[in-house]
Amino acid sequence: MPVMMIVKQPRTIREKLLNLIVYIIKKRYLYLMCIPGLVYLAIFSYVPMYGVIIAFKDFSYTKGIMASKWIGFQYFGKVFATSDFFDTFRNSVLLSLLRLCINMPVPIILALLVNEIGSTAFKRIGQTVMYLPHFISWVAIGGITLTFLSETDGLVNIVIKRATGHTIPFLSSAGMFRGLIVGTTIWKEAGWGTIIYLASLSAINLELYEAATVDGANRFQKVWHISLPGIASVISIQLILQCGNIMNNGFEQIYMFQNPLNIRSSEVFETYIYKIGLLNTDFSYSTAVGLFKSIVNIILVIIANRGARLLGQATFY
Repeated sequence: MPVMMIVKQPRTIREKLLNLIVYIIKKRYLYLMCIPGLVYLAIFSYVPMYGVIIAFKDFSYTKGIMASKWIGFQYFGKVFATSDFFDTFRNSVLLSLLRLCINMPVPIILALLVNEIGSTAFKRIGQTVMYLPHFISWVAIGGITLTFLSETDGLVNIVIKRATGHTIPFLSSAGMFRGLIVGTTIWKEAGWGTIIYLASLSAINLELYEAATVDGANRFQKVWHISLPGIASVISIQLILQCGNIMNNGFEQIYMFQNPLNIRSSEVFETYIYKIGLLNTDFSYSTAVGLFKSIVNIILVIIANRGARLLGQATFY
């Protein structure tokens, strides 16, 4: 008969605390390595939260944050009473959903394709080429895009004009703005996004593929029944993180391609807060908008996490 081992579980708070201290001492070097990251997080993520109270005050330069007058939720009422806010909200959500539905599957597909390459040298070269655009700044990419897609002297429009007799306003059309943002994001970040998926694919037991080969499975069947289930937990975590960034579209990229002709589709929260906060110096109102955006992101993270848990996938808690 199998012998059952009974492990004594800590019952008191003191025992739990002592076990925690022993564990931390045992893993002390790992915790020491975490200190720089925790300090960075505290300085740049938690300390600035102090400024959130500006959204509830009539902020004055001369009085400072604490001495400024409390006005409660007055600026939040102003947020929902402004038509520009709802246009910005719509643009931010639509652009983020496009990125979520189009940009997220691309790194997964690329990782699966790279994983199927037999030649190690070719695989490394391909990965390097895909990673390189990530290290190019949006300013440089914006200049390259403007050069190629300019309606007057851009290479793409020169070819189109010779073929059709007319040009396409890629940069000045409100209808093409979202496609331009999605396309440039894929070119810049898709290769970098494959790193985590390739790492997960490398952790899959090779015996599973060998067994599938013996059973007569082709490459597509191996990908569908082994590779994708093997990285399902990683996809779940990435999806939750993406849902938490639904309201974030990035300032640099949007601002580089934004102009008065496409402003109807290109005004998102980042550029909106920049204009009303820094250009118009309405700090209280811009802080209220930013706080609203953060609250929506938190709610979406919780919903996505609960959904992933109901589907039996990996979650954060």
